[in-house]
Amino acid sequence: MRSCHALPPIVLAAATLLSMSLSGCAQNGAVSSLALPPTAGTFDYQLGEPYEIEGGIDVVARDSSAAPEPGAYSICYVNGFQTQPGESAEWLAERPDLLLQDSSGEPVIDPDWPDEYVLDPSTSEQRDGILEVISPIIAGCAESGFDAVEIDNLDTFTRFDGIDEAGALDLARAYVDAAHASGLAIGQKNAAELAERGRDELGFDFAVTEECSAYGECASYSRAYGERVLQIEYIDNLPAPGADVQISTDAVCGDPDRAPLTVIRDRDLTAPGSDLYHREQC
Repeated sequence: MRSCHALPPIVLAAATLLSMSLSGCAQNGAVSSLALPPTAGTFDYQLGEPYEIEGGIDVVARDSSAAPEPGAYSICYVNGFQTQPGESAEWLAERPDLLLQDSSGEPVIDPDWPDEYVLDPSTSEQRDGILEVISPIIAGCAESGFDAVEIDNLDTFTRFDGIDEAGALDLARAYVDAAHASGLAIGQKNAAELAERGRDELGFDFAVTEECSAYGECASYSRAYGERVLQIEYIDNLPAPGADVQISTDAVCGDPDRAPLTVIRDRDLTAPGSDLYHREQC
């Protein structure tokens, strides 16, 4: 049985305050008193504008700036390895040493998200600096009433040269400890190749996966987390049945490895009323 991780200084005080209510480590490495997401019901992924669904929502993920859904298992989205859109200039001005830099000394931008800088957790000093910013956001999720957090962009060390793998995984462990200290479960976001390590070594409690059916990765998550997987596919990568190359929506819902809670959304995660809005739950 894996022992509880030693808490970094930034979250030690929070852990102490909660120690009377948390019951230690369970056999799977998670704090045993934490509530895990249901494996049945209505699921939605609402990182854009929050909205209601007729009949109610049982499980929903929303941005940390949004409010949780009353009565639902609510997951708080936190971008733990890249800067948030709209905050990149602040990081560059106040914390440039925490950003990954290229050979010219310029901050590295994620080409898929050009308003996000990539964080560099390679050294203990950098990790401490990142935690000073992100740990209060995780604690704020708990204060707002969320049940769990999902930490995005765990895989940056696989996508960008110059990030130390051990440092990135140490930061992930620190996020797990920070979430547990605040009474929150924590989900591994993507990085299928890390699923079993994410559960056993890092201490994640469940998984949130985007496009695992589209890329044939769903079995990696189910082997590690069983039914505790929340799956999102995007309609722009899932054309109509009969497509020659890309997988169909019917194939997603018929995939034997898909998560019990699987939703197909528009990539911009818009709300009803938008011309782009799409939501279909398997």
